[in-house]
Amino acid sequence: MTVINTKKEFQKLKTMNKLFALLTMSALLFAGCPGKQEQEEHERELEPLAYTLYSDKTELFVEFKPLVVGNTSRFAAHLTQIGELFTPLTKGSVTVSLIKDGKGIRHTADAPSSPGIFRPELSPETAGEGCRLVFEIKTPDYSDKLVIDNITVYPDEKTALAEQPEESGGGDITYLKEQAWKVEFANTLVKKQAFSDIIKTSGQILSAPGDEMIVTAKASGIVLFAGNKTIIGSEVSAGINLFTIAGGDITEGNIDAVYKEAKANYDKAKADYDRTKELVKDKIVSEKDFLETKLKFENAQTAFNTIAKNYSANGQNISSTMNGFVKNILVTEGQFVEAGTPLATISKNKKLLLQANVSQKYFNKLSFITSANFKTAESDKFIGTQELNGKVVSFGKSASANSPFIPVTFEIDNIPPDAGQARNLIPGSVAEVYLKSFPIPDALVIPVSSLIEEQGSFFVYVQTEGESFQKREVKLGASDGINVQLYSGVTEGERVVAKGAYQIKLSTASGTLPAHGHEH
Repeated sequence: MTVINTKKEFQKLKTMNKLFALLTMSALLFAGCPGKQEQEEHERELEPLAYTLYSDKTELFVEFKPLVVGNTSRFAAHLTQIGELFTPLTKGSVTVSLIKDGKGIRHTADAPSSPGIFRPELSPETAGEGCRLVFEIKTPDYSDKLVIDNITVYPDEKTALAEQPEESGGGDITYLKEQAWKVEFANTLVKKQAFSDIIKTSGQILSAPGDEMIVTAKASGIVLFAGNKTIIGSEVSAGINLFTIAGGDITEGNIDAVYKEAKANYDKAKADYDRTKELVKDKIVSEKDFLETKLKFENAQTAFNTIAKNYSANGQNISSTMNGFVKNILVTEGQFVEAGTPLATISKNKKLLLQANVSQKYFNKLSFITSANFKTAESDKFIGTQELNGKVVSFGKSASANSPFIPVTFEIDNIPPDAGQARNLIPGSVAEVYLKSFPIPDALVIPVSSLIEEQGSFFVYVQTEGESFQKREVKLGASDGINVQLYSGVTEGERVVAKGAYQIKLSTASGTLPAHGHEH
């Protein structure tokens, strides 16, 4: 037993006890640190890997945890059919194979778990580097194969965690496949291609020469319409009756009276001819009188046949002489017309003219114009003259006093050979025209539909990964209405959103975009 004799010794002993207590607590804390560190390391998870691959038919965006021996890795393979629109693959199977030195394992997802998403899985048995992941796609319409090279299989999860890269946090915009599949969406590869110097102007669709005809009255009389074919826009065929010219109660130029008179003259001339034909054999009439009688008969026959052609009890029928449609009606029912009066215009609507009005300052470029893109007020889509077998038929050599513009004229097919139906181009329509002149080789070109305009500046969304996008400002060159030349902002080989950019903008503005790096 220790006896404390003085206050000083008591304070010294108290200080020593405090130091002992502190050392004990430190030792306990130090002993507990390794366990906590091991727990934190155990709680750290492997982040999924993401790859995006393209073929001519398919876009594959796949997410999966790093491959570890003995662990089952589940794949979220998002498969998109490439076309005018990018749509989810809803039918078929996906087989994923892990191959090393010609040997491997494989697993097949026979159907999507949800539209566009297939979930095959693999359990690697051997660690190693330089493996290949092969995705084989089979659908009712086509087969495809996409390959990811240089895949590593780790011996254990600790090794995989140690080699896991830090998240870059690049700030890309996330727009999920499930969102893109619900709207009109597509991306396109930016590449160098031939382009043209563009002259933007206006023009008009006109009927081609020889593609129209005017139906005229063959006699004087009252115009009567022949049923529902005598309506603007009606389809007609050659020989179909459009109008009837009737005599009515008019006293002059009455077709009925003219017909009866012509028939009476014909009957009399025929009777005289038949009689003199027999008399001339017996020399009762002279050869001269016979020839005169014959001439009168032939003239009366011609006159009668002309009037009798298409004549009925109701009057003289006027028919179309070609297939087409009624473009215009030039008279009203019940109107009196003289012979030769235009009644209607019939158009085949097979050939049309596109006439562009070009400013005089572009005169030196006119001879280099080869084609054009145009859009009418009735359409929201540009059409290329090449699609319609178009060709330049003429361009003006001077301007007139009535117009300061120089015309450039293309002949185009309104019914392409492989279409079978008209493009609904209406003669007389006003058109917005982009004339293609001097060639521009190796131009970076993207669709006009990719552009988003904000306060006079233009932006595009570049797809950096399957569900990651960057908004970039671009500087533009010439536009032909369908495509536009790029000066900066995007490089060759990148992919820009061609359809659906506005939907990404709206999702960004709403602030509801999900975080990236998830497995669905």
